[in-house]
Amino acid sequence: MTGLPDLNRSAFNAAAKALRAKGWDAVNPVDVCGAETDWAVCMRLNIAAMMACDQIVLLRGWGKSRGANVEMRLALDLKIRVMMDA
Repeated sequence: MTGLPDLNRSAFNAAAKALRAKGWDAVNPVDVCGAETDWAVCMRLNIAAMMACDQIVLLRGWGKSRGANVEMRLALDLKIRVMMDA
């Protein structure tokens, strides 16, 4: 999200909408962080939400994201399924 226009909210919202349309209970980082823009605070909130998830979905370009890299490593270490793109 960091460094992208409007924190890439439109891509996160579109992905969450698509996943929910398929019947998934998608947790959207945009909803988790709300108006919070401090990276460390947002990451703590997202990681806490991630702990209740069975899998994560990484959006296109995730490799350039500091936060997505943290989430990916954590998911792999904790054996949380990782999917690419929504």
